[in-house]
Amino acid sequence: MAKIHYQVVQHDGGWAYKLENVFSEPFRTRAAALAAARRVAAEQHVPGDATQIEYQDEHGKWHTEMSEGTDRPDADVIT
Repeated sequence: MAKIHYQVVQHDGGWAYKLENVFSEPFRTRAAALAAARRVAAEQHVPGDATQIEYQDEHGKWHTEMSEGTDRPDADVIT
């Protein structure tokens, strides 16, 4: 199982959470960004239906694959 870590940081004149080098939208307060990061991390644990997904890798290349919906990462928030 993959392990991912969201981190709350100052960004774009406010606060955001990020995963690796990808930032969320900005929030006015650190508390709001932290609450959003915790919500997103919790949602990562919820299994879903099998579906086709598309994502962009760190080199800008797009990928399409099938996700079984049960292979969820272990997600947390670093404060």
